[in-house]
Amino acid sequence: MPELDRIDRKILTILQREARISMTDLAREVGLSATPVTERVKRLERERVILGYHARLDPEALGMRILVFVELRLAQKSSEIFDSVKRELAHVPEVLECHLVAGEFDYLIKARISDMRDYRDLLGRILLKLPMAIESRSYVVMEEIKESYVLAL
Repeated sequence: MPELDRIDRKILTILQREARISMTDLAREVGLSATPVTERVKRLERERVILGYHARLDPEALGMRILVFVELRLAQKSSEIFDSVKRELAHVPEVLECHLVAGEFDYLIKARISDMRDYRDLLGRILLKLPMAIESRSYVVMEEIKESYVLAL
């Protein structure tokens, strides 16, 4: 795990909030010149502390109005089955997140879709790809209260 000093943490906090900030402006905010700040950012990228930069899109503007969480329970559990689930769900474009979890269910899936017909199709495709799934439970989000990818540093 890389050592992060106060300036690294400040850089990361700013980049999470505003990834398109110029190195000159970033340097000004952390109190250094542009060259050392650029070197720090490159080091953080090399060390995979910074994994990438993304545009945040408005799902409503793109017609993806429904956010749904799906719990899946598997009939059997093994490393091979977990690997199979990982391979299959990695290629489902509507699936935004998929987590292997402890508890009553095995997987928690977060998906974005345009309407309930798309949801029915998505669930059908998931269950078809994962014949070892024996139970699913779905939660359609009525209101998004908070969504953030900003880590508290």
